[in-house]
Amino acid sequence: MLRIHKLENGEVILVLSGRLDAVHIGELDTLVRAEASGRAVSLDLKDMTLAGQEGIEFLARCEAAGIGLVNCARYVREWINRHRRGC
Repeated sequence: MLRIHKLENGEVILVLSGRLDAVHIGELDTLVRAEASGRAVSLDLKDMTLAGQEGIEFLARCEAAGIGLVNCARYVREWINRHRRGC
């Protein structure tokens, strides 16, 4: 299960809670694209408990598109870096 909580304070922060799996990516991608029109968007990963391979790939694409990843756990950061290197 993944919960998304939206905070606005000049920028949009989407707080992700729970597990980021392939079934959530389509909806999250739609939400990120809708919010990104002219505003800074960040994903707060503090309460994200687990991410599957598809979730890591999605987060890497978000970051490459200029979406900030806040409170990213070390293991998630390592997986994103490996994904970028093609490992």
